[in-house]
Amino acid sequence: MFGARGLLDQETSKPRSTSSTLSRFAGYFSSYWLLLIGVLVLIFVNAWVQILSPRLIGQAVDCYLAPAALSRNAEIVQESAAGVAPDSAGESEASQSNCWYDSLPTNATAQDYLGGVTRMVLLLAGLFIVGAFTGGLMFYSMSWIGQHVLRRLRVQVFDHLQRLSLGFYSRNESGDLMSRITNDMSTIEQAMSFGLIQVLSSIVLIGWLIYQMLALNWVYGLISLAILPFMALTTIWFSSQARKAFRRTRAEIGNVNAELEEGISGVREVQAFNREDANIESFRISNAANRDANIRAVAYTSALSPALESLGYVALAIVAGVGGIMLLRGMSMGGAAISLGLIVTYIGYAQRFNQPIQQISIMWTNIQNAIAGGERIFDLLDEVPEIQEKPNAGEMPPIVGQVTFDDVWVEYNPGEPVLKGINIHVEPGQTVAIVGPTGAGKTTFVNLIPRFFDVVKGAVTIDGHDVRDVTLHSLRGQIGIVLQDSFLFGDTVMNNIRFGDPDASDEEVIASAKLAKADSFIRDLPQGYQTVLGERGSGLSQGQRQLISIARSAQSNPNLLILDEATSSVDTRTERQIQAALDDLMAGRTSFVIAHRLSTIRNADLVLVMADGQIIEQGTHDTLLADGGFYYDLYMSQFRNQEEEG
Repeated sequence: MFGARGLLDQETSKPRSTSSTLSRFAGYFSSYWLLLIGVLVLIFVNAWVQILSPRLIGQAVDCYLAPAALSRNAEIVQESAAGVAPDSAGESEASQSNCWYDSLPTNATAQDYLGGVTRMVLLLAGLFIVGAFTGGLMFYSMSWIGQHVLRRLRVQVFDHLQRLSLGFYSRNESGDLMSRITNDMSTIEQAMSFGLIQVLSSIVLIGWLIYQMLALNWVYGLISLAILPFMALTTIWFSSQARKAFRRTRAEIGNVNAELEEGISGVREVQAFNREDANIESFRISNAANRDANIRAVAYTSALSPALESLGYVALAIVAGVGGIMLLRGMSMGGAAISLGLIVTYIGYAQRFNQPIQQISIMWTNIQNAIAGGERIFDLLDEVPEIQEKPNAGEMPPIVGQVTFDDVWVEYNPGEPVLKGINIHVEPGQTVAIVGPTGAGKTTFVNLIPRFFDVVKGAVTIDGHDVRDVTLHSLRGQIGIVLQDSFLFGDTVMNNIRFGDPDASDEEVIASAKLAKADSFIRDLPQGYQTVLGERGSGLSQGQRQLISIARSAQSNPNLLILDEATSSVDTRTERQIQAALDDLMAGRTSFVIAHRLSTIRNADLVLVMADGQIIEQGTHDTLLADGGFYYDLYMSQFRNQEEEG
């Protein structure tokens, strides 16, 4: 709740270019190029149907309806005046010259005209059926491709998140990361399912319409297309403003999700400190910012459609007005006479010209939203893990347990060291207790062993191998870690224990649980080892979660142990039981223990006293007490009561 605005500034300060985002998307479609060619063919067939139908309607006017009307008028005049019928052939010459599809003879009868109209209606009906079929098929095919692309993208994002360094998660809120995978992916899905195919088919149709209008009569076509530059400029301006607004909305919804996740996860602390009203107000502010950003984005996209619609009506007026005047005056245009059927054809083209532009304006909302979401997704994928394996990194041999820190310096922020010149040598099988005040650097110290962070100077070696020279999998696979805040997955107890050793048998899992003194309470659960735990192990006490975590570490059979005060969340009686189990687990293994309990320190072979990122004292518990230094003061203030209670 307190870092959301910083995330927003980061998201909106460095936008990508549209072309780079779209080119990244294009790379995901390359595997489906054959099916994409099929979709493209369907798009052209669908566009051909829409191009041909106005032309055929114009043909019907020029070839059947207009000649039939002239013939009927001639008969009426002849019957009423008993004179010679007017020469209709000259009047219909321009119309008949355009009858490229089905021209009738000059002495055609009413039956001939009726038959021609019938054939044209059937042909148009067939075309509309073809158009509906190809339209549905191309939407289905594109949706199929889009879903496969999205699956690949989701898997890639999740895979990348699993491999990012811990420092990344300390700088980014989990709610915002969840928003990228859910909300941003949802906007991309909408665009791929409907928006993309709509825009592609509309672009093809617009291009074909322009060609056809210029090919039939280039002067009339240019006049009909006079409004096109204004439509293009309107679309470009509104789209650019909408893209900026949608980029803001994607960041704002990330902030809303971040606050929501924190509010739910930390509800116990919120209620304990009477922060309900303050948190509700903070959430209201974030929601209001999200609302305002969305309203601004929708305002631009909503204004685009009526603006283009108005320009479309202007185009229709130009087509009908100019064509009508030319027809009534018997004028030619572009070296050819203007017929009523040609005017009808151009009116149909103008209407179809407006339709794809309208579709683009509507679908552009989804496209712009998807581009903004894609920027956030690709920003995430471009995040480089701080911990990188060397190209020639080798496998870590079976760990014996000799650990050396050689002049180790660590910085989270440049110029601000958190560990300063650490030098320590630990022999195989030793137990090392690390004590010191909060912020002394204890957790950072142990995190260097499995290489969760890298040193900026010096080296950490295990059995003489620099941890930076071996693969992370082979290194971490031999290190067992039990943290103070145990994390359990929403799975069975059995699977939680075998998490680090998926091939372990049920008997081996039960043996590890017995070692951790967890077997008895696990069997008391509703389904025993097959009990499905809630989120983060909800339903269990903190001590029970810790016992399962210890069993999980035991099951992986590590060669080196890191315990971040593994017994701190259990009572004294349970602690004694666990300590006995840990003694068995640590036997013969090098172990590093961040200790807050005196019992842990007493049994250690070596105690490291840390303060301000440095090791200021080291030795055994007894020798450090005898020295009367920092550890003696720490013992008197923190551990003496534990000794008296013990």
